[in-house]
Amino acid sequence: MKKFAAPLLSALMLTALVACGGKEDAPEAPEQAFPTENVETPPIVTEQDAEAEANAPQETPAETPSETISETEDDPAPQTEARSTQPSMRLGAAPSGPPTSGRFKEGTHYQKVVPAQPTNVAPGKVEVAEVFWYGCGHCFSLDPALESWRKKAPPVVGFVRIPAMWNDTLRIHARLFYTVEALGKLDQLHSLIFREIHVNGNHLNTVDKIAAFLKQHGVSAEDFQKTFSSFAVESKLQRADFLNRRYRVNSVPLLIVNGKYATDLGSAGGEANLFALLNELVAHESGG
Repeated sequence: MKKFAAPLLSALMLTALVACGGKEDAPEAPEQAFPTENVETPPIVTEQDAEAEANAPQETPAETPSETISETEDDPAPQTEARSTQPSMRLGAAPSGPPTSGRFKEGTHYQKVVPAQPTNVAPGKVEVAEVFWYGCGHCFSLDPALESWRKKAPPVVGFVRIPAMWNDTLRIHARLFYTVEALGKLDQLHSLIFREIHVNGNHLNTVDKIAAFLKQHGVSAEDFQKTFSSFAVESKLQRADFLNRRYRVNSVPLLIVNGKYATDLGSAGGEANLFALLNELVAHESGG
């Protein structure tokens, strides 16, 4: 095995600590909940494409798209099904001036999303979206601090979560997330799902494991079966897939402000800087 210089090794170790991602499948190890994975970057979307999709007529799909994103796809094409099922959303306002103070720089601490994407919060709200995966250890570690920030955030913030969708394991966890949300138990079970996976070692990667876990927390088999494959859950999965492609998600956790600015722990420089950056971006988008 080749030996790398110490500075390069240190940099690689730091990178590994700030996001769940990677371009190849890793063999499953006892100490990890799931292998680290990634997807190829989808093609860049033009402003004309975004406008055409935002104005496309709304239709109800006859069935859930069966396409999954593979790590071997070099140029995945946008899903036409996703285009036809998007709810009415709005683009955030465009305040003038730089979005942050001199403390943070575009291209270093955050990236501009081009083109800006529609948000799904009430008028007058600034959307802060977390793209996450229940099997990601970094998402698990960040969750308590993110929950604390969310509860203290200004009233203008509309906080939403978007599950990552780049393979079948992530998709079943996304389905779990939307099932729990539809059952009205997200606030109660969100943190417990993280703990079940990362502390108790129950990967929740099959329907039977998920059903048994939810039964322990008061969800009957009938309610689970009815909700797990419901139209409401299927629709939200399609929208999450659409947004994953639009934001070109290939690692988590990822934070996106008002569909315009994306950042993560590594880029921001740690938790303290991440939340300070979110506050500045929110203030800019709200006109504060």
